[in-house]
Amino acid sequence: MKKEQVAHCQFSVWYPLFRAVTIRSVILPLPENVKEYLLDDGTLVVSGREDPPSHAQEGSDDAEEIQWSDDENTTTLKAPEFPEFTAKVQEAISSLGGSVFPKLNWSAPRDAYWIAMNSSLKCKALSDIFLLFKSSDFITRDLTQPFIHCTDDSPDPSLGYELVLRKWCELIPGAEFRCFVKENKLIGISQRDYTQYYDHISKQHEEICRSIQEFFKKHIQYKFLDEDFVFDVYRDSRGKIWLIDFNPFGEVTDSLLFTWEELISGKNLKGEQGEGEATEQDYPVFRCTNSKVTVQPSPYLSYRLPKDFVDLSTGEDVHKLIDFLKLVRSSEKNF
Repeated sequence: MKKEQVAHCQFSVWYPLFRAVTIRSVILPLPENVKEYLLDDGTLVVSGREDPPSHAQEGSDDAEEIQWSDDENTTTLKAPEFPEFTAKVQEAISSLGGSVFPKLNWSAPRDAYWIAMNSSLKCKALSDIFLLFKSSDFITRDLTQPFIHCTDDSPDPSLGYELVLRKWCELIPGAEFRCFVKENKLIGISQRDYTQYYDHISKQHEEICRSIQEFFKKHIQYKFLDEDFVFDVYRDSRGKIWLIDFNPFGEVTDSLLFTWEELISGKNLKGEQGEGEATEQDYPVFRCTNSKVTVQPSPYLSYRLPKDFVDLSTGEDVHKLIDFLKLVRSSEKNF
């Protein structure tokens, strides 16, 4: 995967080309001071608030300042304000119907939905967006390591970070699909929410596959800037396909019910169609969860825990595991 391929998947690059087949959106340049605020671990998420908290007294400073203690030596923490940016964001939200789905150049804060009051990515104000963004590892990766999985040694492309606001739509998880394209051929389609079983997908998989293939040939094929890429679609209740997003063809993108080894090599992608059907070259392999027995918890649940806990449970950080075992051993000796 090359850096150029990642750059081509930025929302502002592909949106003008596919505006007619995707959800209406507004793109706003992200000011440098807002970027710094998002990356600042020590700043509370109270900026961008339209109304003061209901418990604040009239004329009180409670809405703007937070005191951690009554100690005279304690510094008062003030939330930064971005009046011009806040006004632009609120204007954009209003133009999109009052509720939006936010993201940056590539990622949405899907890993932080649990922290929102409504346990959703539905935002009505800049404060809602800040809360999600500052709690998201996906957003931090966009801002700090967008080319981490790239294999080429070329200089990093010049980036201008942007806040993307998409008109809020109630999308049913069971109607979302991820499509894998190699050399401008659609080679695989996977159920997006693969942790759940959806009866209608199992029953209608041939029809779903055919409609996505037709959409790809009519609207996507040879129109994207690369020949290897991943795109997400939504199939509504009328059977119409909508483009949701583009992603790089590589490990940075979740392969869902496929593996990147088979997608890159082509192994296990042949012979899954019956006789008389189109050949593997022009008929994608479709995969979905076929049984309730295989239902799994959401992969985003791990983001609710502190990272240290996750590392310990998975064994990903050996040093933390060693320190933990030493602590347990020391505690046992004290008894």
